Amino acid sequence: MNTSGNQQQELKRSMKSRHLFMISLGGVIGTGLFINTGNTIHEAGPLGAILSYMVGGFIMLLTMLCLGELTVAMPVSGSFQAYATKFIGAPTGFAIGWLYWLGWAATVALESLSAAGLMKRWFPDSPIWVWCLVFIGLLFLLNALSAKAFGEAEFWFASIKVLAIILFIVLGGAAMFGLIHMKGGQEAPMFSNFMSTGILPNGIHGLLITMLGVNFSFQGTELIGIAAGESENPEKTIPRSIRQTVWRTLFFFVLAIFVVAGMIPWETANGIESPFVAVFDSIGIPYAADIMNFVVLTALLSVANSGLYAATRMVYSLSKEKMTSPALGKVNKRGVPMNALLLTLAIACLSLLSSFVAADTVYLWLISLAGLGAQIGWIALSASQLAFRRHYVKNGGKVEDLKFKTPLYPYLPMLSLILNLLVMVSMAFDADQRIALYCGVPFYLACYFYYRFKTKRNGVEEPSAVNQKII
Repeated sequence: MNTSGNQQQELKRSMKSRHLFMISLGGVIGTGLFINTGNTIHEAGPLGAILSYMVGGFIMLLTMLCLGELTVAMPVSGSFQAYATKFIGAPTGFAIGWLYWLGWAATVALESLSAAGLMKRWFPDSPIWVWCLVFIGLLFLLNALSAKAFGEAEFWFASIKVLAIILFIVLGGAAMFGLIHMKGGQEAPMFSNFMSTGILPNGIHGLLITMLGVNFSFQGTELIGIAAGESENPEKTIPRSIRQTVWRTLFFFVLAIFVVAGMIPWETANGIESPFVAVFDSIGIPYAADIMNFVVLTALLSVANSGLYAATRMVYSLSKEKMTSPALGKVNKRGVPMNALLLTLAIACLSLLSSFVAADTVYLWLISLAGLGAQIGWIALSASQLAFRRHYVKNGGKVEDLKFKTPLYPYLPMLSLILNLLVMVSMAFDADQRIALYCGVPFYLACYFYYRFKTKRNGVEEPSAVNQKII
């Protein structure tokens, strides 16, 4: 029988737990870890940098616990946008969805441009735009094949990054404690770099500055929720993926920072292109710079791959909520929302073009939106969990029937909400991040009031997330 009349209007549940885990890692482990850790150590000091990542990891843990309860109860593609629509309000969900979508679309352009820049090391005479087209084309193919093909590609992208981090921790830690010899007969630093200064050499201000960047470096873990609508057996795979992501991300980040801080003096850490390369060089690993260049290239493409997926599914979710054209909610026979993918890719290409012709204006605004969209998404997750539990109990639901429960309700979700709000407010005190508020807040408000006052709604039909069965 021909099924083209209702052309497989739903996404296919083809992703396994390992795909969800690696997708979330793919959105997290990028230049924030491989490149920017030197600046974090320089500003906060060795011990302060570790403290900063532990606090950032704690905020991530709280947010992911909120995500776990919501996604297991309602495994829908679009995640926090759908939950905000149902439990906070449709205008809020509309604004959050479009801000998050635009942020990831711009991130695809940013990561592709950065990846193209890395290729200059091996092909110095090749134009940047050629590599941009190559990478954009590759990302399109990976996302257009099927959700399972995307998940498989992301699994291997992220695996390379994870392997590199494990090798770095093992080899760097061995050199730090003198188990392997360092280049030039240098003595093993042991804990000398930690003991050479106090906990916070630049005071509490240095810690607060780094906290903002560190918190953003953990963002991407929420992609588990975005992919929930395409996961097999969500009540089992989602909790398992969240636990793996939280603890392994903390493990990788904190141990890697410990090794970098132990091997590189904090006073000079910010002048290093990549602390990971510097550590490999100090051990005497041949072709360290080329190896790390390849790893960072993989990391950038992985983030872009996850970003294109997340943005596409967000547009799909908005369409299913009747918040944009129904055409953007159609999926092909492979279960891919192709129209949503093409729209996202078009905006990514326009963002990429603006980096060449309007880098100081349009491109800067778009990139500023990228970080803010994820932060507002985390705020929405915390607020939605609080509202969901109240809604669930009020309508006769029993808490013991929930297959995944955020512990210590309402204290942990409330703490998550407060801490995430503080992170966003702190952006106003950082000159480099302030533009995100200048661009993002007006965009959010414009979307909110547009939906509230301008969008015509027929009858009283509620968004589909409202009618989503709680399992």
